[in-house]
Amino acid sequence: MTAIRRYGLFRRTALSFALAYIVALALIAFWPTPVDRGMHGSISLAVLWLHAHGIPTWLNYAAIEFTANIALFVPVGLLLVVLAGPHRWWLGPVVGALVSTLIELGQLVLLPERFATVNDVVANSFGALLGAGVAIVVLRLVLRPRPFRLHLPHHDQPR
Repeated sequence: MTAIRRYGLFRRTALSFALAYIVALALIAFWPTPVDRGMHGSISLAVLWLHAHGIPTWLNYAAIEFTANIALFVPVGLLLVVLAGPHRWWLGPVVGALVSTLIELGQLVLLPERFATVNDVVANSFGALLGAGVAIVVLRLVLRPRPFRLHLPHHDQPR
C-alpha cells in the first residue's frame, strides 16, 4: 500500500473518531453538573491511601484533575493534525485553546453548577499541543515510504 493510500485510510479513520470524540467532548463539557461530582470523595480517599503508602503529596486531587484535562484534549491536537496534515500542525494547539476557551466561557455563562477556570484552558491547550506532537510522529511513521524488498524464493536467497 502506498503512503498516499495509507494516509487516506488513516484520515478516514480519524474522521470517524473525531465525530465520536466531538459528541463525547460536548457531553463532558456541557453536562449541567460537574462530571466528577459523585466521585470526588472516592478519588480523595484513593489519593489519601496513596499518600499513606508513599506516593508524594504533590499527587493530589487538583493534579489528577489537571492531568485529566490534558488527556481530554490530546485527541483535539492529534485528530486535527491528522485531518489537516502535518504542515498545519499549529491548528491542533490553536483550535484546542479556542475550543477550551469557548467551553469555559459557556460553563461560566450557561452552567451555574460548573466551574470555569483558566487552569482548565491551560491544561486543555497543553493537551492539544501534546496531541499535535504525537500526530506528527505518527504521520511520519505512516507516511514514510516502505523499503522495497525483493522477495526471492528461499533457494535463491543470497547467503
